[in-house]
Amino acid sequence: MVRFRYGTSAAVGSEQVLTDFGMTDLGTAQQDTAQQDTAQHDTAGQRHGGSLVAAGLDGAGAFLSADTSSFTEFLTSYSPGLLPANVPLPAAGQAGGLARGLPEEVSAHLPHGTTIVAAASGEGVVMVGDRRATAGNVIAQRDIEKVFRTDEYSCAGIAGVAGMGIEMIRIFQVELEHYEKLEGRALSLEGKANRLATMIRGNLGVAMQGLVVVPLFAGFDEDRGTGRIFSYDVVGGRYEEHRFHSIGSGSVFARGALKKLYRDGLPTEDTVLACLHALYDAADDDSATGGPDLTRRIYPVVALVDADGFRRLPDEQVGEQVQTIVDNRMRSPGGPVAPLS
Repeated sequence: MVRFRYGTSAAVGSEQVLTDFGMTDLGTAQQDTAQQDTAQHDTAGQRHGGSLVAAGLDGAGAFLSADTSSFTEFLTSYSPGLLPANVPLPAAGQAGGLARGLPEEVSAHLPHGTTIVAAASGEGVVMVGDRRATAGNVIAQRDIEKVFRTDEYSCAGIAGVAGMGIEMIRIFQVELEHYEKLEGRALSLEGKANRLATMIRGNLGVAMQGLVVVPLFAGFDEDRGTGRIFSYDVVGGRYEEHRFHSIGSGSVFARGALKKLYRDGLPTEDTVLACLHALYDAADDDSATGGPDLTRRIYPVVALVDADGFRRLPDEQVGEQVQTIVDNRMRSPGGPVAPLS
């Protein structure tokens, strides 16, 4: 357990803040780095401890007195070792050093998440993700979840190194909650998309070592009353996508299917069906994308975001839709045929 201290008082309350943020479950290397960061701040805290106590900012109060509404900036200032992008890696020339990034045989055999599909509906936006993670040519996990609620009106899916991606989304969730608590209001959807772009850009050093994560972000814009989709590149470039988009190894096949199936203003139920068909087609042509596993009852994660907020469809409901798709594919393996006019 990592404890942060200011002045001469142990910040037990600060520890609780980190626990609430899910940042105390750290590996040994991260704990050592965090403790080094803490030691540096202890010196400054001892110099200013009297003024902190006098101002009533000792312990957890020092944490809550941060002058930034960005949680990642706060961590960068107080304990950068807690950020995934700042985990120390061996330097080139040292034993196990990284002269030109991680060896390909290492990065290729880390679990990777693959295909995520998102499409705007008449009521909001739909995001669907398969459940497979691969490590090279091996299925690393059959039921991984790659689509997450980020706040009440947004969601995100990940493609790339699964461990890094999940950690990035966890911190992004805290980032949005932290801003809302300090500012008393939520960020706009575009502001959320920009914050995520900044986090991806901060991960560039690790990405250059081969630990690449590229998310897909979507949500309901309360000001416009519509669903919006944002994609990113590895250096943090942010691009708004219109109608639909897909990321991951099966994205080309998924987008090809959606070109034939998608129609503007589709009801949410039909948009979900179109996305499930697209994911099925992606799994049909891409070995890293997992199709529905009826034997194990493992189905895609389906997230909906509209004026009523975020909700995830229950597996039972998704299972019924998947069963209908599979039954139809038994009769027509290529799936629905788009009209020519």
